[in-house]
Amino acid sequence: MAAYIAAAPAAVRSRLKELRSLIRKTAPAAVERISYGMPYYAYQGRLAYFRHWKAHIGLYLPTPIIEEHRRELAGYETTTATVRLPLDKKLPIAFIRQLVRARMRMNEARKRKKQLNAPTPGNEH
Repeated sequence: MAAYIAAAPAAVRSRLKELRSLIRKTAPAAVERISYGMPYYAYQGRLAYFRHWKAHIGLYLPTPIIEEHRRELAGYETTTATVRLPLDKKLPIAFIRQLVRARMRMNEARKRKKQLNAPTPGNEH
């Protein structure tokens, strides 16, 4: 992760460090690594990715999270699974925290559902 940030243009490094720190503080149990050439966080499944571009940082979250927060995202460029955070604006710390927490809750709910539906020993279907 440090190597990815160090290799980024100087103008974006502090933003990447800030975003990394925010995700780590919001999801301290998340596993951090590089996947598809960009920072990736896993917490009971996929949590988030981010990547720097020329004029923005792409924050990649699953489509249901983007759809759930469509109204709050009105001021940002988005795709089905991306929020573009412009480099000429401050990172929306509280909002990013909200998005990451929403994804964590989604992953936790999916895990609970799988556990409830898992066959118990001696009671397999």
